[in-house]
Amino acid sequence: MRLFKLTFATIFRRKAWAFCLFAVLFLPFALPMISSASEKPVLVQPARIQAAWGTLFICTMVWGFFAAARLGESNSRSGTGEYFRTTGLSATRQLFEIWLALLTFIVPLAFIAMAICLFAAMPSEASEKAMWWTLNFQYLTLFLLVFAPLLALACALASRFGGITGFGVTFLITIYGLYGVGYLDNMLKVEANSALQALWLYSPQYRFADLTQRLYFKTGALSGEVFSNMIFYFAAILAVNTGISRLCFRTSATV
Repeated sequence: MRLFKLTFATIFRRKAWAFCLFAVLFLPFALPMISSASEKPVLVQPARIQAAWGTLFICTMVWGFFAAARLGESNSRSGTGEYFRTTGLSATRQLFEIWLALLTFIVPLAFIAMAICLFAAMPSEASEKAMWWTLNFQYLTLFLLVFAPLLALACALASRFGGITGFGVTFLITIYGLYGVGYLDNMLKVEANSALQALWLYSPQYRFADLTQRLYFKTGALSGEVFSNMIFYFAAILAVNTGISRLCFRTSATV
């Protein structure tokens, strides 16, 4: 795990993760106080939920993808990847260790966002508390299933096409999957189009993993069948992204 340790130390010394940690810890409590939610105490907890998960999403898409792209490009162009290849570390193992180092910083941020919802925005009704725990764990699971392979994708694309491409393509795919497919769906409801229908059908429906509205309106946890179907769906996308990442990833800029 030498590349993992090197990557972890590199990320840690750059200190950008500290800004994300501060944002996830501080903004869910600060933003509701400076917004209109402060005028109605009943809105403070819902605003805190939106701020917690929203901040996590932004930090992952901006800092997480940027760090992944930067590391992937550096690994292939600096000679680091080629050196580790000579020591017997395969390209697959190198991608895995870089991805694992990135995930080591993202996962704690996700747990912090979930903890804020559990302990600083818990419903007062006793009947809703069990549901709240279940829903938050479902949200955490779906978040990791969606973003973990995207971090690997950003790293792999950057190793082959450069950091800007790795970050930009991954960021746009995520934005499209979270928000763009919703607009496309609304367009198709107004006017049918076979080409757009095919595009929508094969688009990653990341929006289904965003359970913020369920937390905000307390609509309850996902049923076991629905949650299982979502796990299988995002696991399939994970497999596709993993395959693409491995095909794109390279350890040397000259290969």
